[in-house]
Amino acid sequence: MTTNPTRAHATRRHWAEGLTAFAAVILMIAGVLDIFRGIMGIAEDDIFVSTRNYVFQYDLTGWGWVHLILGAVAVIVSLGLFQTATWARVGGVVIAALIIIANFLSLPYYPVWSVVMIAFSAFIIWALCVVRSDRSA
Repeated sequence: MTTNPTRAHATRRHWAEGLTAFAAVILMIAGVLDIFRGIMGIAEDDIFVSTRNYVFQYDLTGWGWVHLILGAVAVIVSLGLFQTATWARVGGVVIAALIIIANFLSLPYYPVWSVVMIAFSAFIIWALCVVRSDRSA
């Protein structure tokens, strides 16, 4: 039994399109949630848990701006992913990695949400890295 190469190529293309759409949607969600987290940090510092014995200590209002900017860039990159732009795939991996770092550093201030955002970002990186370029075929 032989496999039709055209059909196999079409199947791979559909999987690639699906994973890119998945990454775009998850990055859009992560970006919007990070925007809300940034607004919370800027508006009200008392929403976050205050820890005294943490290695990384910083102003939560300033950290709110970091999350707000990361979220805005994530939303812009996700719009590029919907267009399957190569720059958006690279940008998506970079912004998801930065979101992971930012959420790791803010882990003691909002622990459960930081873990959720780290998981979302890990799925984004996975989805964008397993998709191969269709130009080689």
